[in-house]
Order: sequence, then structure tokens, then C-alpha cells
Amino acid sequence: MKIWVDRLVRSGVLERGVLFEADDRGTVVAESTSDGCPPDVLALDAAAPGFANAHSHAFHRALRGRTHESGSFWTWRELMYRAAGRLTPDGYRTFATAVFSEMVAAGWTTVGEFHYVHHAPDGTAYADHAMEIALADAAAAAGIRLVLLDTVYLAGGIGRRLAPEQVRFGDANAAAWLDRWHALRDALADRSPLVTLGAALHSVRAVPRDALGAVAAGLPASVPLHIHLSEQPAENDDCVAAHGLTPTGLLEAEGVLSPRLSVVHATHLTDDDIRLLGAAKVTAVFCPTTEADLGDGIGPAVELRAAGAHLAVGSDQNAVVDPLLELRGLEAGERLRSLRRGRIEPSTLWRIGSDAGYASLGLPAPARMGGPLDLVELDDRSIRTAGGELEQLPLTATASDVVRVVVGGRLVVHDEHAIAEDLRRSIDTLFEEAR
Repeated sequence: MKIWVDRLVRSGVLERGVLFEADDRGTVVAESTSDGCPPDVLALDAAAPGFANAHSHAFHRALRGRTHESGSFWTWRELMYRAAGRLTPDGYRTFATAVFSEMVAAGWTTVGEFHYVHHAPDGTAYADHAMEIALADAAAAAGIRLVLLDTVYLAGGIGRRLAPEQVRFGDANAAAWLDRWHALRDALADRSPLVTLGAALHSVRAVPRDALGAVAAGLPASVPLHIHLSEQPAENDDCVAAHGLTPTGLLEAEGVLSPRLSVVHATHLTDDDIRLLGAAKVTAVFCPTTEADLGDGIGPAVELRAAGAHLAVGSDQNAVVDPLLELRGLEAGERLRSLRRGRIEPSTLWRIGSDAGYASLGLPAPARMGGPLDLVELDDRSIRTAGGELEQLPLTATASDVVRVVVGGRLVVHDEHAIAEDLRRSIDTLFEEAR
């Protein structure tokens, strides 16, 4: 498989006439430059390495356009639980295929799916990892690279049992989750070259203190580990009251902080939290459209980066599926927080959206030797982008400017009208089951 790119923006730097060659698994095995496109090779005009959605809950897509209300994250969460309670393996396979297809059409070439809807609503385990296999099948059908972040969810809050609506998320204890994780890894082996297995701790609310370190120690060192962190002030208050430590301080005390850890949201941090996260070289995954939608607040991205942390972005609840709007939202949030412009350079935004997101998911950088041949072609002459510099597209373009998407060296083509119909049908079915 060979692909030629006339204008390639890689790490924010414009390169001309780049010819890639990939092997059968979609890994870049050769790269050169050419003044023109060789015959019988797919040619892209203006392109960039693929975007990594480092944090997604696919089923939250069902809530889009149905949850506008006054309230908070906590009131929104009750509606989310209702949607989670209605998922079945077969229904989720169909729905997630449409959601992942929407992501590819928007320019996401990789997704980290933070997955905790493991079991039947009464907590009974499905045979053969049915929910997880449904997501793997959906990703393969959509043509997106998936890192399935199988998630530990053991408590309904600090010191509280799982509520009835949370029972299907849980396992008996950390050891039981680890057993299931290792069995799932075997079940996914060689299923699709697009699918790999990662892990997640849901939060310090949902994972008891003694389980935090046990899970981290029980996983292979190469496996990426993610966690929701300090999304809400109430989470911080409860953690300090129970443990005398902030959530970040608790992770540090239990030996969880490390370069393989990604902390999602990281919105309400102390100066000491920022110092600890930076020293550990974690990745902070910001989800600006979700954090705005839920009224979560704006996290200290610039301070984290200055302290040594890496940054990535995700779509989280999928109220918006657009990598360029997430990147622009990251910069916009910093401008609103600081009352200053130019907080994150466009070249850095490109790296945050691509290389850093892939790294947070345990993947090599795309469109580089030894990495996956994942590319997004963008229109820099559209009504939104005309007249601007190609290198500054993260500040002007949207998913509407995505022309073509390549995952693993293969062009992924979807009919957006068909995706929309599949989404509508799946969501209507999901909510009809509630009546």
C-alpha cells in the first residue's frame, strides 16, 4: 500500500511530496519524497497524521440533543445511567458501529473507548465478553483504530456500594476484574489489527483506595492506564474528607502516577496536584466540548504542560464529534482563563491532536516509520479555511473540512446520510425500550 501526500503538515511543519509505503497491517515501512505522485498510487492534497480521540464513551452519543437543562454534571449523570441500562450486546454493536463511523468521517482515526458497561443490568456476566466483543466488532466495521480501555468500576462513591443502576458496571473486586481483563485480552488476540486492549480506573469515587495500586500492579507495564480525575469539586471534597488527600495525591500515594497514566479532565487541580502530575509525565486528556456542555469548568492545560505533563484531547460524551473543535476549544479555554491570546501554538495543537493522543493510548505516532499509516486529508480552500495558513488549520477548520480519511493505509469511506440514519434508528430504538 502506497500513499502520496502533496502537502503534509506533520508536527505543525509543512512537508512537500511525501510518499508512504505500508505493510499488510498498515504500518509504515518506507518513506521518501517525490516531486509528483507515482502512477497507481493514492494521492492526497493537504493532509496531516490522523487524530486520536483519547477519551470516548460511545453510548453517550444517545443523549445528544436530548439533555439540555439547567442543572449540573450530577443531574446529567442520571440520564446517562438510564441510557446505559438499556444497552444490549447486539444493540450496542449496531449503535457503536454508527458512532465510530461518525468519528472516522469527522477525522478521528483512533479512539480510546473508556468502557464500563460490562454485564447485564442485574450484574450477571455475559458469555464470552459479549459487550466488549460488540465494541471490537463495531470498530472493525467502521474502520477505526480502537484501544478498548476496559474499566474498573467497583463502588458507587467513596465508601458506598454500587447503586442498582451501576451494578452492570462492576466486578466483585480488583482481582476479579484483573482475571476478566486477562481473559478479555486472550479473546481479542488477533481478532482485528485495528483493536488493542488498554485499561482504566473509572475514578477515585468508583475504585476503592486498596484497589488502585492493585490494579496498576496487576497489569503489564506496557498497557496504557486511564482515569477520570478531578472532574468535579465534589469529587475532590469527598476524597479529601475520606483520605486526607486530593485525588491526585491519592494516586501518588498508591503508586499509580507514571508516564503510562492518562488523567481525563484534570479540571480542578491544586498547585501540588499539577506538580505531581507533571513530575510523573502523565498525559492530561482534555475534552473541551464535553467540559463546556456539562459545566465542568476549564482545566489548567498550560500549567500542566509547563510542569512536564503531556496533553491530548477526546470527545468524551460525543455531544460533539470533531477533533478540530476539541483542539480549538483547548486553546479557547486557555484564552478565556488567562485573558490572553496565543496560549498554545498551532504546531503544538497538531501534536496534541495526533502524536500525544496516540501515545496516551500506547500507540506509536501515526504517519511515521514504524507507526500506523493513518492520515486525514483536509480542505484548506473551503469557505471556513480559505485565505488562512495551512499550518493554522486547527484554528479555522472543522470536521466539515475533512475530505478523506486513511486508517492503516486504507481509505475509509462512509455515507454520512447512512450513518445518520443508523444513528437515528439505534437511538429511537434505545429510547422506545424505555416506554
